[in-house]
Amino acid sequence: MQNSEHPKYAFFEGRITEISRAKVDIRTNALQYGTAIFEGIRSYWSQKDGCNYVFRMHDHYKRLHKNSNIMMIDIKYDIEKLCSITLELIKKENYTEDAYIRPFAYNSGLKIGPKLTGIEQDLFIYSQPLGQYLDLDKPIDVCVSSWARIPDNCIPPRAKIAGSYVNSAIQKTEALLNGFDEAIVLDSNGQHISEGSAMNIFMVKDGMLFTPPVNDDILEGITRDTVIRIAADKLGIDTKQRSIDRTELYTADELFFCGTGAQVCSIGSVDRRKIGEGTTGAVTASIQELYFKVVKNEVKEYSGWCTKV
Repeated sequence: MQNSEHPKYAFFEGRITEISRAKVDIRTNALQYGTAIFEGIRSYWSQKDGCNYVFRMHDHYKRLHKNSNIMMIDIKYDIEKLCSITLELIKKENYTEDAYIRPFAYNSGLKIGPKLTGIEQDLFIYSQPLGQYLDLDKPIDVCVSSWARIPDNCIPPRAKIAGSYVNSAIQKTEALLNGFDEAIVLDSNGQHISEGSAMNIFMVKDGMLFTPPVNDDILEGITRDTVIRIAADKLGIDTKQRSIDRTELYTADELFFCGTGAQVCSIGSVDRRKIGEGTTGAVTASIQELYFKVVKNEVKEYSGWCTKV
């Protein structure tokens, strides 16, 4: 349950202010047309160290800057300034729990019309407490959605574009209405696995990790990159990036989702077909355990990924 005391503050229109004052006009272009790009960043509370660590913040803002070019949004703050603002914001919140940070660069103009040029732009940042986005205490049940992922030549999934998340909402809602916890989506051709509704996917088979490549209509996930690197470095498990067919999921030894929100979440069944023993497998459990140590700065090789507040 979200702590009702937070959030207290937001960075809005160039300064940190009370979040109750951070309001946009109902005519705002991004509200009308989804013309915005955003990031999701996690801050982890370490009981052991008595402080918060923001995980891979620089990499998230680097991705925001790179992908803003797709939406022709000119972010007037460089990466270091965005990091500085974020740390100040989290420090003012004084969290003693895990939190989620949302930077949002958007078309702030009030004129009618879906376009990307000749319009005012701005950026805001806020945070809120966030524990488990998905249930990590047991494997979840998922289905393959009847709704395909939008292709790169329509709304590029590699960028976290606000309007594109209607696609995710439809997929997730279909899954929930049909009694599942989450959805797995196919690419726009219906031939290969893309990702979850809002998270990347990994398959374990014969001791190897497999995940769809970046050209199968996926978000180029920072958590995905984290999993690939820590699995190789610390567990000696290599990842092969290749297209994955739907029925390969049914014969997998293990499956799991990963993402800033999802973290590392085991999948117990797909389309009512049990994956492995239907429990969290050894590889997934090892990656999950290692991941939570890494994000709380308990694995010193990766301390550069953890920014102390």
